[in-house]
Amino acid sequence: MNLSRDTLFNGKLVIYQDSKGYRFAIDSILLAGLTPIYDGENVADLGCGSGVVGLICLFRNPTIKVAAVEIQPELVALARKNTHENRMEDKIQVYHGDVRTVDKILKPATFDAVVTNPPYRRANSGRLNPDEQKAIARHEIYGTIDDFLAAGYYLLKSKGRMAVVYPAQRLDDLIIAANRNHLRLKYLRLIYSYADSPARLVFGLFRKNAGQELSVGPPFVIYANRKKEYTPEMKALYDAS
Repeated sequence: MNLSRDTLFNGKLVIYQDSKGYRFAIDSILLAGLTPIYDGENVADLGCGSGVVGLICLFRNPTIKVAAVEIQPELVALARKNTHENRMEDKIQVYHGDVRTVDKILKPATFDAVVTNPPYRRANSGRLNPDEQKAIARHEIYGTIDDFLAAGYYLLKSKGRMAVVYPAQRLDDLIIAANRNHLRLKYLRLIYSYADSPARLVFGLFRKNAGQELSVGPPFVIYANRKKEYTPEMKALYDAS
């Protein structure tokens, strides 16, 4: 595996990635930046990849602890390397495992928050990437949206929060699957590449065993112009202060 050494927050956070395999994208920055995380919380990162979401959450709030779960052994090794490189071994535990059998790895009802960027595409939809890492990360080969939400429900304390970034075109699938797994959508933001483009992604914040009432936040726009310069709100997610 050929690794690239990438950095976030003006070089304060180091992320090693496979230069040719799966690499984190802007949805990881969005998920970590938009999810509310509070002091001293236990956070689970499902399908952690190279560990970037959990690392950002911990960088922003060093009082938390993170349990990261990933099914691909090569990415598990990368997540552990990144944890070591950023001197966060005492705060992040990376597990090699399947979200569909998360009960074999972690205890139930022990987490305040769960974060996940689950695979976006159904297993039998679209062109399957010939790169295995990318195919597993992008298609529901080793877990559907139901599987990820069921794992979140299992891990969360009552009223705990689960944060998900997902394609806007599959918002109905996300909400239906959440309801099946007793997770109520409490906060929603639509994410746009440009102010005049259709919504590309959604950020959903769910609560376990919660009641009704949904709050819809303002539109989140990534790029200020076609030169792909970030909006002030997007820039703030990269702010190291």
